[in-house]
Amino acid sequence: MNIGEAASQSGLPAKTIRYYEDIGLVKPLRDANGYRAFVEKDLHKLTFLARARALGFSIQDCRALLALYEDDSRESADVKRIAQEHLKRIEAKIADLRAMHDTLSHLVEECAGDHRPDCPILEGLGRPAAPAARPAE
Repeated sequence: MNIGEAASQSGLPAKTIRYYEDIGLVKPLRDANGYRAFVEKDLHKLTFLARARALGFSIQDCRALLALYEDDSRESADVKRIAQEHLKRIEAKIADLRAMHDTLSHLVEECAGDHRPDCPILEGLGRPAAPAARPAE
């Protein structure tokens, strides 16, 4: 199948597929005319990569996961370790987003939103941020 068909079936843009090829994540065959020729195995890799990227895994993590995916002698503990590390990063981002939400919600509540020039939102943005508390590990 050509890159357009692979893009359609994997849900990835052709530009992304070309990028994945450039960095060595996929290596489609080439027809005599030089066009990429994707086979079913390539489509499985592309679908795998699309799903992993949708879950926020980095390219480096995707490379490691793809290597484990293709390794029949892999240990699931290696896969789990990568997923757990990524989950920790997601949880840290969620904590950061909650803190942002709480701060902004407080500032919005404090602002009268009327015709007066004083504005707690602008005042709050002008102050240094308090150090974020990190959950204990």
